[in-house]
Amino acid sequence: MEYKPDLLDKIDCPRCKGVGSRCCKLSTFDWLADLPDGVQQQEIVEVQFKNTRKNYYRNVDHLDLKRGDYVVVEADSGGYDVGMVALTGTLVSTRIRANHDEQYVDNAKAIYRKARPADMDHYREAKLREHPTMIESREIATSLGLDMKIGDVEYQADGTRAIFYYIADQRVDFRKLIRLLADAFHIRVEMRQIGARQEAGRIGGIGPCGRALCCSTWLSRFNSVSTAAARFQNLAQNSLKLTGQCGKLKCCTNYEVDVYMEAKKSFPSSRTTLETESGTYYFNKCDLLAGEITYSLAPKSLEEPETISVERAKEVIEMNQRGEIPETLSDQQEAPKKPKDILFDNAINRFDQPKKRKRRKSKKRERFSSDTPRAKEANLESDNTEEPLDGQSASEESDTQSPRKPRRKPQAGNRRRRPRTKPQEE
Repeated sequence: MEYKPDLLDKIDCPRCKGVGSRCCKLSTFDWLADLPDGVQQQEIVEVQFKNTRKNYYRNVDHLDLKRGDYVVVEADSGGYDVGMVALTGTLVSTRIRANHDEQYVDNAKAIYRKARPADMDHYREAKLREHPTMIESREIATSLGLDMKIGDVEYQADGTRAIFYYIADQRVDFRKLIRLLADAFHIRVEMRQIGARQEAGRIGGIGPCGRALCCSTWLSRFNSVSTAAARFQNLAQNSLKLTGQCGKLKCCTNYEVDVYMEAKKSFPSSRTTLETESGTYYFNKCDLLAGEITYSLAPKSLEEPETISVERAKEVIEMNQRGEIPETLSDQQEAPKKPKDILFDNAINRFDQPKKRKRRKSKKRERFSSDTPRAKEANLESDNTEEPLDGQSASEESDTQSPRKPRRKPQAGNRRRRPRTKPQEE
């Protein structure tokens, strides 16, 4: 009887369909999963354990395994462990070739069976011991005066062995610590050193961009990041903005540095000076995205800065090479208008400013304004009326005019009553 996860174990995640605490941590998308059965039969299976730990195992008994199934596998140092199937089929061999050598498959352990309810009970009991063990192991390491930090503890499913993940800047002699941990928890202890980026990937979190950390979702190789990558992209040299949750430089700083380096090849050298009649201009800064360069009259200062396009800078350099000196650095022609950006035209912050209310014109203004239709009709009537004769009286003239509307009398309830004053006593 195989184990079927209940509602407490299964988390319906639309992205990775993860199980338990593994949700969205180094998730794998099998884009060949819709192929018919029998097309991609592979013996090697990728199994995921706690957080970001993964390994590859052989399906010796040719079990019908699918993504999300719990399996019992052979442990590295004896015993057994329980993990979740993360990937099967042809893509497994592709990932092995990308991350490991050919001899890695020969040393792969075997898959015993699908997990049973008894196996999952032992698995849960082992997982409940991890957090108390981590807290107590930190206290033991502090009492020994070791300069290290135990970041995570992972128990084997059979409860006979545990992996202690720690961070240390220097070499640490933890032989006494291993003996104390083995006596305290009655297990076999394995100490595994990790970096700050690997610790952030195991714990997980949200980056300043609002998305889950790259090291916990898809990034498995951590390349070194230098401040030169930030300078190439003209990023602010602020340690708070350049560092991630791990305290190191953000890994995403390296993502676009190659594009910036390729774009900078089309820009003139920063050592080139531009000669004009107003003086010599020195390079100050450049905007790779806008294609503009800023020059100033004094080196490394913003004295009378002048921003021009890359084409104009190359044009001035060619003129200087021919012995010509332009009057000004900027082009006299009017700069072309930038095309309208359709994507960012309707920005989200357009609702931040209060909406302007249109003032409604009163009836009196409508009556006396010349643009209203009533005023136009009145002007036409006045033009059509004949001038009065000499003998005609003013009363007769007033009768010919259009009669006015009677004035509305105020209602009784709306009349303002004067306050009654008491008569003064003599």
